[in-house]
Amino acid sequence: MTQSTNIRRAGGLRPRLLDAFCRQGGAGMDYGDAGFDVIGIDIDPQPLYPHRFVQGEAVDFIREHGSEFDFIHASPPSQLDSDCQRLHGNTHPDLIDPTRAALESTGRPWVMENVRGALPKLRNPMMLCGAMFGLETYRHRYFETGGGFTLDQPSHYEHTVPQAKMGRPVPPGQYGQFVGNFSGVPLARRVMGVPWMTREGIRECIPPAYAEYIGRSALRLLAPALGVAA
Repeated sequence: MTQSTNIRRAGGLRPRLLDAFCRQGGAGMDYGDAGFDVIGIDIDPQPLYPHRFVQGEAVDFIREHGSEFDFIHASPPSQLDSDCQRLHGNTHPDLIDPTRAALESTGRPWVMENVRGALPKLRNPMMLCGAMFGLETYRHRYFETGGGFTLDQPSHYEHTVPQAKMGRPVPPGQYGQFVGNFSGVPLARRVMGVPWMTREGIRECIPPAYAEYIGRSALRLLAPALGVAA
C-alpha cells in the first residue's frame, strides 16, 4: 500500500514527473531544475529527498498512478547487478522486468536506469558517463527508454584520467568511484553535485547532471502536447 497524495500539475503549468525508487534524489533534483513538478516514491523513508515524497512500493505505485504523470523515471535497485555486491555474494530482488511491465502499462513516456551489470536485461540502452558532463568521475549508467521517448547517445571519449581504486581515497589528479564504503564524502558531494546526500545516497545515485540531460530531452517531447516551454 502507498500513502495517498495530491498529484496535480503545479500551477497548471509544469509537467508532472514520477521519480520511482527515488532514494535521496540524485535524479529528482535536476528533473525539478529542468522544469518538472516532481514526486518521488520509495519503499523506505527518504527525509533528504528534495521534492514531494510518497513512501510505498514503487512498482505498485507505477501501476496505480503512473498514468497520472507526464513522464516517469525509474531506478529499480541495482544491487543485484553491481560489481560491489557480487564480490560480497549478497542477494537482492530483480525488479527490472516487473518495473518495465508497470511502466509499459501506463501509456506514458519513461526511462529506466541501471548499472553495467544489468545490461543483458536492458533493451537498447543509452549510456551516460560523468566525463560527458565535466564531472570528475566516470560512473557509467545505462538508460532504457519507452512509451515513445528516445534519447540520443552523447559522444563518449576515451577515459584519459586514471580512476582511484574502489573504496580508496582519491589521489590528486584522479577520478573517484564513490561506491561501497568509500572515504571522502565531502569530495564526492562536490564532484557529483549532491551536497545534501549521505554516503549511502551517493553510492546509489546518478549524478543530477544526467537527469537534467534526460529531462530536457523529455520536455522537448512533451512540449507540443502540454503547451510548455522546452
